[in-house]
Amino acid sequence: MRYLDPKADLTFKKIFGEHKDLLISLLNALLPLADDEQIESVEYLSPELVPDTYVGKNSIVDVRCRDVKNRQFIVEMQMLWTEAFKQRVLFNASKAFVRQLDKKRKYEFLQPVYSLNLVNEIFMKEYPDEFIHTYNVVHELHSDEIIDGLHFTFVELPKFQAHSIREKKMAVLWLRFLTEIDEQTKEVPQELLDNPETSKALKTVEESAMSKDELLAYEDFWDKLGAERLLFVDSNKRSMEEGRAEGRKEGLAEGVAKGRAEVARNLLNMGMSVEDISKATGISKDEIERYSC
Repeated sequence: MRYLDPKADLTFKKIFGEHKDLLISLLNALLPLADDEQIESVEYLSPELVPDTYVGKNSIVDVRCRDVKNRQFIVEMQMLWTEAFKQRVLFNASKAFVRQLDKKRKYEFLQPVYSLNLVNEIFMKEYPDEFIHTYNVVHELHSDEIIDGLHFTFVELPKFQAHSIREKKMAVLWLRFLTEIDEQTKEVPQELLDNPETSKALKTVEESAMSKDELLAYEDFWDKLGAERLLFVDSNKRSMEEGRAEGRKEGLAEGVAKGRAEVARNLLNMGMSVEDISKATGISKDEIERYSC
């Protein structure tokens, strides 16, 4: 049996954008929801968040849904990390939150928006043992005081280790599914086969279950991702080289300035006039006079 990587755009949307039960299981497993806040059923919403005006910029997310309490959930699978992704996540969640309100509805009817973001890169290196990061709108001094409305969860998939969240079985199973299953998988862990949700997800990403067009789209995704990664690396390399060049330029200019200042001080100590020193070094008279203080 050959499997496709569930993190690819086509497979991820096929699993969680077409199977409500699998989406509910993923959300309940990875979002910090209390027992009485668990999701029971959902309806899919358009993944396209339309702008307010014609000059706005459309944003399309991977999966978007709403439960019976009218809470909205946005799920994104991000293969490449950039700091701009945080702003994209904030924009999408804010747009979904605002769009609940029309002329007839009141603010008190607004329901929370939860944003779940699975990232296939490490972006918080300063916290090597933490891979799930949750953000809320909280009081600066009292973190238990929360303004309910926008909730963000980021998962750094490369940091995941099964033993770190043993108490949440489904979280472990879904993260193992996302991190251990791909084209190179020779033997599927028995735990994933035994669980109904992950077993169903495995069948969804079997290569034999894909049409010819889907397989072409799958390969095209990886080709585009590789090109995007090269552009990203090249852009970072150029930025670093430009930064080093600018640093050398600034360092040289600073060195020249210090050298001229030292010459001016020596000439001043030798008794040369301020006017002659200024002509010889290009340093202003006011600056040279300060050297004598």
